[in-house]
Amino acid sequence: MTVIAAAALLASSGGFNITVQAWTFNRFSTFEAIEKTAQAGASFIELYPGQTMVAGEDVKVGPEMGDAATKRLAEHLEKHKVRAIAFGVTGISQDASEARKLFAWAKSLGIQIINTESTEAIATAEAMVKEFDLKVGYHNHPRRPNDENYKVWDPAYVYELVKDRDVRIGACADTGHWVRSGIKPVEALKALKGRVVSSHLKDLHEFTRGGHDVPYGTGVSEIAAVLAELQAIGFTGSLSVEYEHNWDASLPDVAQCIGFVRGFLAGKA
Repeated sequence: MTVIAAAALLASSGGFNITVQAWTFNRFSTFEAIEKTAQAGASFIELYPGQTMVAGEDVKVGPEMGDAATKRLAEHLEKHKVRAIAFGVTGISQDASEARKLFAWAKSLGIQIINTESTEAIATAEAMVKEFDLKVGYHNHPRRPNDENYKVWDPAYVYELVKDRDVRIGACADTGHWVRSGIKPVEALKALKGRVVSSHLKDLHEFTRGGHDVPYGTGVSEIAAVLAELQAIGFTGSLSVEYEHNWDASLPDVAQCIGFVRGFLAGKA
């Protein structure tokens, strides 16, 4: 089965595009992250800006990498039967000509979703969404008690930001950072009222700002309930395993997370 056919099967069965956020493997190159994603059992990867593409070389992943390097990246993805489905978290320029470079590059790789926190550029992002038929997800990091201008940690704020925009603009739901902000992920999803286009799915070992990632179902984030809520809202975006713990040897944990999602889906079939 091809990667595209697998994606269609997932969508038609009400499943998720099970993805690995390359940041999980940020101690490695993008080529290595692609290989590890395949080894973990996922067919999709979310690339992030600035990762070294090949160990020992200077090329960084992103719209400035050039056509030749982009072609090499596409070939390595194809070799390992992994599809780049999302890109982020990245800035989006308010200048349409600059933003267009990002969206055109993403489109050339088959990327469907760009994740960002550039709230000031939402009008430009919406124009690009319409021009390129891509989605934009507004990502959340933890609440910053000393920075009242940082608001995307709050799902209610994100909903107000996107609710009157093109339906392809929504939240990139980072469940771990919600927990670190003192928010239960299921409650955050309900506050977004279905406006979710992607997710960085995390399960943390404790409900504190210092909580760290653990395999799905072993922490406090109620991952099964999160998956059920995503199904209830008809979510079909990229569901990225972003594992920010045990950095140098996280592959078995990532595979366990992927297995948990697959087991959930099988149980609902």
